[in-house]
Amino acid sequence: MATYAMLTRLSPEALTPPTTVADLNRKVQQQVKQDCPGVKWLSNYAVLGPCDYLDIFESPDVETATKVALLVRTLGQATTETWVLTPWDQYLGLTQGMKKS
Repeated sequence: MATYAMLTRLSPEALTPPTTVADLNRKVQQQVKQDCPGVKWLSNYAVLGPCDYLDIFESPDVETATKVALLVRTLGQATTETWVLTPWDQYLGLTQGMKKS
């Protein structure tokens, strides 16, 4: 399974009132669990900066990861940016097989 990082920025409407964030999170989690059963959530963080949250999750394929982002966008009233993560050791292994210019 591939590992993904997803940055999420909630719309101002999603934060009114701020207590709705917990309800919104539960709703999104339930829908992801139902529609994307192969996804494993690894960690969640609230972040300072242009985004509100950083989620790290594993997905069996890019289509399922895309579905997670779509669910967060539609249910969470949010925008997302999702990146595939390559473990450092695996990345170094890829560099070993490359030819020098």
